[in-house]
Amino acid sequence: MTAETKTIVGLGELLWDLLPEGERLGGAPANFAVMASRLGSQGVIASRLGTDDLGERALEHLAHFSADTSLLQHDHRAPTGTVGVEFKNGEPHYVIHQPAAWDFLELSPDWHLLAGEADAVCFGTLGQRHPVARKTILQFLAATRPDCTRVFDVNLRAPFFSGTLIAASLAEATIFKLNEAEVPEVLRMLGNDTPLIQGDEGLIAGARWLLERYPMKLVVITMGGDGSLLVTREAFHRREGIRGPVADTVGAGDAFTAALTHYWLQGASLARMNEAGNRWGGWVASQPGAMPPLDHEVYARITQLIEAVA
Repeated sequence: MTAETKTIVGLGELLWDLLPEGERLGGAPANFAVMASRLGSQGVIASRLGTDDLGERALEHLAHFSADTSLLQHDHRAPTGTVGVEFKNGEPHYVIHQPAAWDFLELSPDWHLLAGEADAVCFGTLGQRHPVARKTILQFLAATRPDCTRVFDVNLRAPFFSGTLIAASLAEATIFKLNEAEVPEVLRMLGNDTPLIQGDEGLIAGARWLLERYPMKLVVITMGGDGSLLVTREAFHRREGIRGPVADTVGAGDAFTAALTHYWLQGASLARMNEAGNRWGGWVASQPGAMPPLDHEVYARITQLIEAVA
């Protein structure tokens, strides 16, 4: 690593997705950290595993990636997390089992030190479903530097969210990422019952409403194969989707978030961040699983396309 390498932390759940074709390791923060490390950052997974067979297998699987797993915690009582995944019309639907080891995250001295070193940290609502983990995540965020980028990737997974939880998380966020379908639901939970105008105009208005009420700098709205919209107080950028084959969409949104965060820390334009998110999210969607193999040729080709955007 060089002096320019950024430390990017995925904070929250690490779990096995139990797909129809078999088990795959995932969890949004873990997927995020793995992708960040692939793009040249120091991606750190801050989560907790059970001391069980699935926990051992998770460590073995993660050993194939460059993400830092040295600060993973181990729980002797709660099992490694698992999620049942079924696909309906190509979209994943989840049955999230509880309790799980990541419900009991602890702000250890090592994690407190990591928080102070982090250039960016990504967290969501699912990781905060248990009071113990929620307290730890908020303590971790409070221990970060003022210039640390705090990415709140909401990832609504019923029934593990509420307006109160979302509002408290937004109060800590630099960047807020959600998908198009989540926009009206989030606005409603935060007290905005005004019907959204259809299309980009309504999404921009909703994002600006959020930016007026919370101290974040950027709202990111993803639309699957239709692209994404980035909105600040002063500007916005719309990127149309990149059409291509889709194997499954598990982890694609996390790859988008990691790529956008990686380029945000470089001071990239909205256009380049949008390009990066769509390129890497689209690549993950074209492959089976959330952490597919990545060869140098694919990495070089996609990076060249991203960096061609001003």
